[in-house]
Amino acid sequence: MYSNSQILRTENISIGFSGRKNSSGEIFRNISVSAGKSELVALFGPNGIGKSTLLRSLVRLLSPLSGNILLFNKDITTLSGNDLARMVGFVSTETVYVNNLKVYDLVSLGRYPYTNWMGRLLPGDREKVEDAMNMVGISSMKHRYINQLSDGERQRTMIARTLAQDTNIIVLDEPTAFLDLPNKYEVIHLLHKLASERSRTIVFSTHDLNIAIQEADKIWLMLPDGIYQGSPEDLILEGSFGKMFQHTNLLFNTSRGDFRVKRKPRGSIGLRGPKTEVRWTRNALERIGYQVVHQKEEKTMITINDESGKRIWEMTGKGETKIFYSVYALCGFLTGNI
Repeated sequence: MYSNSQILRTENISIGFSGRKNSSGEIFRNISVSAGKSELVALFGPNGIGKSTLLRSLVRLLSPLSGNILLFNKDITTLSGNDLARMVGFVSTETVYVNNLKVYDLVSLGRYPYTNWMGRLLPGDREKVEDAMNMVGISSMKHRYINQLSDGERQRTMIARTLAQDTNIIVLDEPTAFLDLPNKYEVIHLLHKLASERSRTIVFSTHDLNIAIQEADKIWLMLPDGIYQGSPEDLILEGSFGKMFQHTNLLFNTSRGDFRVKRKPRGSIGLRGPKTEVRWTRNALERIGYQVVHQKEEKTMITINDESGKRIWEMTGKGETKIFYSVYALCGFLTGNI
């Protein structure tokens, strides 16, 4: 979803920690970013640059050193604690380990901005709790204890607690930390679905660039020289991701949207065949240091064919032809390891 309505925005804020001796405590300055209705925004950047500090400032767990943060065009400093809790929910990186707390009870805590001082749930509150658990797919485990859950189930429970809070804005600090690959994608896909189908504005930090590029509507990219924002595709085309590791041994491949280690070239090699097979053969060849080209006159040419339902890699060059039946065997020959 791409929206012009700015639900959340910052105006030239500086973030950090006040009160440090002999230091301003400033971590990052001049941050002006925005998030619209139904947008999933990924915050990406190197370790230690201030991603968590920025997210905690957005939910007023920290105060910006300067500048303004606005939610629905209201300065965050003018909101009461209860009003803020009804507008924005936060999921931190801290893992919840409470032996005697059940899933339903933890999700119910999200209703605290709406209950009386006794925390008593009314029928409407219970409906919100049930709806939140249904949205993230944990209704069947509502009577299980938190310490009995897997990491993925626990993260879904924390998201459900925030959904029960019924806020338009949800901020998550590293929601996929410590999750295996399938759970990483399931959680981020869930966030994307909540943003698009439930009109939530969701901001999350991540170290997984592939997930950010595939799922986010917008990326906030924090780099030492400033913060950039835009769709993943715009940032790729503008070369913004390449700046992240310009002084390292990594290169950003704009055609594939990923990072590669710089390698000493072994030479060039031609490649042709079905699209999928070419893509992954090229991936392997580049990993071992070959530049893949498509000119027919290339001295060494690899042609991928399907012979009676079995793939073969036919390599011609220097007056001879060699046949391989796997990418592994092909690369082993080229590197001299097989």
